[in-house]
Amino acid sequence: MNLDGTSALVTGGASGLGLASARALAKRGAHVTILDLPTSAGEDVASTFGGDASFAPADVTETETVEAALDLAQSHGPLRAVVHCAGRSHTMRILDKQGKPNSLENYAGVIQTNLIGSYNILRLSAARMAQNEPLDGDRGAIVMTASVAAWEGQIGQIPYASSKAGIVGMTIVAARDLAAHQIRVATIAPGIFDTPLLARLPENVRQKLGESVPHPSRLGDPTEFGDLAVHIMENPMLNGETIRLDGAIRMTAR
Repeated sequence: MNLDGTSALVTGGASGLGLASARALAKRGAHVTILDLPTSAGEDVASTFGGDASFAPADVTETETVEAALDLAQSHGPLRAVVHCAGRSHTMRILDKQGKPNSLENYAGVIQTNLIGSYNILRLSAARMAQNEPLDGDRGAIVMTASVAAWEGQIGQIPYASSKAGIVGMTIVAARDLAAHQIRVATIAPGIFDTPLLARLPENVRQKLGESVPHPSRLGDPTEFGDLAVHIMENPMLNGETIRLDGAIRMTAR
């Protein structure tokens, strides 16, 4: 699908993997709407795109603010590309140090943002794309973000791993469901990437994390994620697949 002159929406687009995806889409000629929280740097980030991006403050778990972001995206052309990167994590074990059950609210909060939020973006975006005229055989394509934790979640990652496994399970069903509307759905499951979260770690810790990757033995570059997201948009046979982007890493228990 040729992205030139189309409109794209990127959630979590103010930083990290989302920002890299937004830049990759803009290079292909798409106008990018960056959806991120009102407290993010989204407005400032969008201003660096030279008119090729807009900012829409929104929460992916809300219908009203996401619909407003989609309205903004469609004001710049037919919405044909969505990259959903927004998410959160919370470290917790099932039981605390005293052997008591940990917070259900903390677990549910991660599921709400990562899994329910993904479904919300999927359903609302697909409804807009279904109204498009086909372009190169597609009305649109949606890329979601999982994690290698979906298969190899580490101790303390139970909310995050659960939510990302749900996204993996959602992918093939969504692709089959939306095939009737000529909308493709695929998911990227990144390994250890050099995002703002990891940037806060000491350099020796970052180096050790990079060395844990078999090849290339380094942290992933967010541009590699963005390039893959765009390739999925442009390759019509990529549908219903979850692609590990991880340098062959398999996470240990801790």
